[in-house]
Amino acid sequence: MTACNPQQNLQGRDRLTRLADFLFEAGMLRKTPRSGYQFLGTGTENVAEHSFRTAVIGWVLAHEAGADAEHTALMCLFHDFHEARVGDFNYVNRIYNTSKPRAALEHATEGTGLEDAVLPLWDELEEAKTQEARLAQDADQIDLILNLKQELDLGNRYAGKWMEAALQRLRTPQGNALAQVIAQTDHTDWWYIGPDRSWWERKNGKK
Repeated sequence: MTACNPQQNLQGRDRLTRLADFLFEAGMLRKTPRSGYQFLGTGTENVAEHSFRTAVIGWVLAHEAGADAEHTALMCLFHDFHEARVGDFNYVNRIYNTSKPRAALEHATEGTGLEDAVLPLWDELEEAKTQEARLAQDADQIDLILNLKQELDLGNRYAGKWMEAALQRLRTPQGNALAQVIAQTDHTDWWYIGPDRSWWERKNGKK
């Protein structure tokens, strides 16, 4: 009789191999497009790009609110991890399609040793009972608002309609305050009128 190896788990794969699987799966988010831009008509983004800035926004919002910034950022980081398996469903897709995001996340983390760390983040975010979860949800919307403001600045008038709807979905004072400023800020200001404001004149041969 062969003794059972406690280090072996899912389909005979040990924990480190499952961690490698998990990290390869994370890379799939780079290849998973955010599908709403199909309807907006301009703009592109993948889920990995969205998750990164959402985590940064969540950290900033929590810092503003005096909440747990690292915990908020972690919720943001993993909030769409399941889309490596199920894809991104926009609002029209969801009328006709359903998915099992938590089951996808369970399967992704199975055998990695990360289950007890990652799955509670998902549950907390979905329940939205904590300040950090509400801030993370706002961060998700604010990343979209930032993209929509850029598309609006570049001439897509439909982005303004989408942005109005996204602004109404915000749940925290910090999220609302930041988003209102974003809606009034030119997306190029951070570099165009940055510390070296004379760069444009030099580019055009002026002194």
